[in-house]
Amino acid sequence: MSLLTKKTIKDYMELPEGTPYQLVEGELIMSPAPSFEHQRVSGRLFRKLQTSIEDLGLGIVVYAPIDVYLDEENAYQPDIVVVLKDSKARVEERGIFGAPDVVVEILSPSTAYYDLTEKKDVYERVGVKEYWIVDPKRKTFEIYSNSEEGFKLTSQAKKDGKVRSELLGLEIDLKEVFEEV
Repeated sequence: MSLLTKKTIKDYMELPEGTPYQLVEGELIMSPAPSFEHQRVSGRLFRKLQTSIEDLGLGIVVYAPIDVYLDEENAYQPDIVVVLKDSKARVEERGIFGAPDVVVEILSPSTAYYDLTEKKDVYERVGVKEYWIVDPKRKTFEIYSNSEEGFKLTSQAKKDGKVRSELLGLEIDLKEVFEEV
């Protein structure tokens, strides 16, 4: 399998399990291991979502790495995904097929460009209902809701503010996500 030609989901599925790549618009993009701060923020946010979603029986919350197959040229491994009970996304052994209800990307230097541009555009196009962008370095949190006009910024905060997911009916205090312990 040549890395220079456009790839498809079929090519991506032939990669060995655990290969550190994502398929972005037909291009295999390597994703190195995330930093300590990235993982700490991700873990805290996952726990908050798990108690708010899974413990109440509203759906499932999955922590990276998990393959999310969006279309023939896009398979991502978001940091956290939420699939609600009535979702069109299918959860299978190989991963999640279709647009999850919520996708959380925690920015890191190696992936920020893709998270903020190409992946964001694809998430919007395939129907992800909310896209959350969390920046541990700047301590910012943005929630975009998908509408007929595309993603609209519906909640944002910095450092010790709060954000609200209308879809999940959930408020998140950034101190719980970013605070030093």
